[in-house]
Amino acid sequence: MSDKKRESMSSVDVAWLRMDRPSNLMVICGVLVLHERVVIARLRSTIARRFLRFPRFRQRPVPTAGGYQWRTDEKFDLARHVKRVELARGAGDVELEALVSKLVSAPLDHRHPLWQFHLVGNYKDGCAVILRIHHCYADGIALIQVLLSMTDADREGKLSEAAPLPDKRGDNDDDPLVQLLAPLSGMLKMASSAGSTLVEKGSELWSDPAKAVALLQGGGALASEIAKLALMSEDSATRFKGLPGAAKRVAWADPIALDEVKAVGKALGCSINDVLLSSVAGALRAYLTRHGDEVGGVVIRALVPVNLRPPEKAYRLGNKFGLVFLDLPIGIENPVARLYAVRANMRSLKGSYQPVIALGILAAMGAGPQVLQEQLLAMLAKNATAVMTNVPGPQQPLYFAGAKIDRLMFWVPQSGNIGMGVSIMTYAGEVQFGLITDRGLCPDPEHVIERFAPEFEKLVLATLMAPWPWEEAPEPDEIERMALA
Repeated sequence: MSDKKRESMSSVDVAWLRMDRPSNLMVICGVLVLHERVVIARLRSTIARRFLRFPRFRQRPVPTAGGYQWRTDEKFDLARHVKRVELARGAGDVELEALVSKLVSAPLDHRHPLWQFHLVGNYKDGCAVILRIHHCYADGIALIQVLLSMTDADREGKLSEAAPLPDKRGDNDDDPLVQLLAPLSGMLKMASSAGSTLVEKGSELWSDPAKAVALLQGGGALASEIAKLALMSEDSATRFKGLPGAAKRVAWADPIALDEVKAVGKALGCSINDVLLSSVAGALRAYLTRHGDEVGGVVIRALVPVNLRPPEKAYRLGNKFGLVFLDLPIGIENPVARLYAVRANMRSLKGSYQPVIALGILAAMGAGPQVLQEQLLAMLAKNATAVMTNVPGPQQPLYFAGAKIDRLMFWVPQSGNIGMGVSIMTYAGEVQFGLITDRGLCPDPEHVIERFAPEFEKLVLATLMAPWPWEEAPEPDEIERMALA
């Protein structure tokens, strides 16, 4: 990254910056649970040496006549961004969840770089670190790499990752719409054009479905995907869907072993992601049933980010991902049948142009007038209930500021009027589940997240009930008959 004091923001990053609204702040929140206590001086030293080696984190977004720029904060003060907060003695998860819930609802100060670390004392026998950073700086894949570059393999400070230093070139030198993935450069250019078309004519397509149908019949993969987005109906109306307020609630579940998830997925012929998302669907169903809501035929649609950057550039800042709409079959009670429905929905998205079109839409949003961005964002967001992310983390225990990281969790922001975010992350051989909800729509997310592990256990039992050993995985209908027997 360049050391210049002023740099133009990419149109995609501008889009995420302008999505901020009081009811949904575009701030990514992460929590590191540390086994030992850490002093504030050690934390600030770690951040100064490893986080601030990325010059971007000394900069803040500033509006200009021609758009937005990254400008170095001439009054940068590390103490403003790295603070200590104390819980009451003997505090545990309930108290930490309450603190995180309070912080995720608080806006960052736009007069300075949009990030903060909070060192939380008196949490169990160790401590915790809460990180908040605005989405306009980077997506989840990039932030995980930044975090890895701040960790060690042991307490003595042996680096866990030979994370590359920031480039001397600007982060925007390879605009994601042109050079994000060389084999897809032509497709990304077309996606940019498609995004511009939707920004310019989005309201026209949504208000006149006949025009979207004509686009669908006109042929061409990109045209068909655009038409599908324009013709997409809203998902089921549930208590999770509505107008969100400013207050949020977060919760997390006890982790489950990644090897067990892999084993169940292999036995049932499904991916790890299929298994986890099916468990999420089961947990949401259980919560609705507990409240006496009708769940027959209910489908909750989730916006799922798709990484569009090559592995060797995973550490680079900025937002370089697309989005797909995934249907979660809440109405299916049988866990195995629900798993295969999730698998079918996931497979139907493979090869889809939705991710690159979404990236094109975001770029066009950021380059166009904000009023049009708001209109299109509302049109897209109304068709989903949740944002769901699955980020692969390090598979060996790491150390941060001299303390072992016991748990690593994060929560994603929701755009438009979406009021729920589900975060799945693997760390040190375990799967971590995090949930953030709007307090007015779902005031008790702990009652959703407590069902994740039991729903997974249902799949384990269904697998064990089948004849064993298998020479090959049985067909889905055969396993479903076993589960219902």
